[in-house]
Amino acid sequence: MYMSENILLVDDEKGIIDMLKIALSKNGYSHLYTAFSGEEALTIVEKHSIDLIILDIMLPDMDGFEICKRIRSKLQIPILFLSAKTTDFDVISGLTLGGDDYIKKPFNPMELIARIKAITRRQKLEKIQKTQTSIYEIGEIKVDMKKAIVLIDGHSVEMPSKEYELLCFFLKHPNQIFSIAHLYEAVWGEKGIGYENTVVVHIRRLRKKIEVNPSSPEKLINIRGLGYKFVSQG
Repeated sequence: MYMSENILLVDDEKGIIDMLKIALSKNGYSHLYTAFSGEEALTIVEKHSIDLIILDIMLPDMDGFEICKRIRSKLQIPILFLSAKTTDFDVISGLTLGGDDYIKKPFNPMELIARIKAITRRQKLEKIQKTQTSIYEIGEIKVDMKKAIVLIDGHSVEMPSKEYELLCFFLKHPNQIFSIAHLYEAVWGEKGIGYENTVVVHIRRLRKKIEVNPSSPEKLINIRGLGYKFVSQG
């Protein structure tokens, strides 16, 4: 499988660099940069878009902790320490300074690959989450989920927490039918007995705030025998 990440390998031992390159190449990582000193590593980071750094601590010109601090002052590139320094103090220092993981030498190449995949997976998820909108707007209803603000026709509307969470759930899933059991599990976070009345009461209260005529709802409607859905006109 082809991997698109640009990975920088920083170690003053050519044998370690060669071992890393072989292990990474076998697992689809072909965009590899190498540095044998701290200054060389910092130069590469400045000139190229690096997605992950595998960083030794004991280097000839500066230690890996110093490199990590300099990079962290400007960029948030994931850093995996790979070092023969194996005390708890070293590991804690590396992680405290901003390292994302720490592997002790000698290392198992397959463990290293697994750690790399875990880091890049988290990185991709964080990028997706950052690009996802926090504002949902359907018709005259607008919710800013980061600020927990509900606007209806431009006017702020106060809601108890579960009504708010129920509205957010429906706005995220417009035009989909959800059973009462599904709604209870999604919003209340648990399965239970006798939950039907709880959900129905909250839907009734929510309708009073979002519907022009709550007794004849047009947005949050009941599909007989199936459940509820929030209607979006597109």
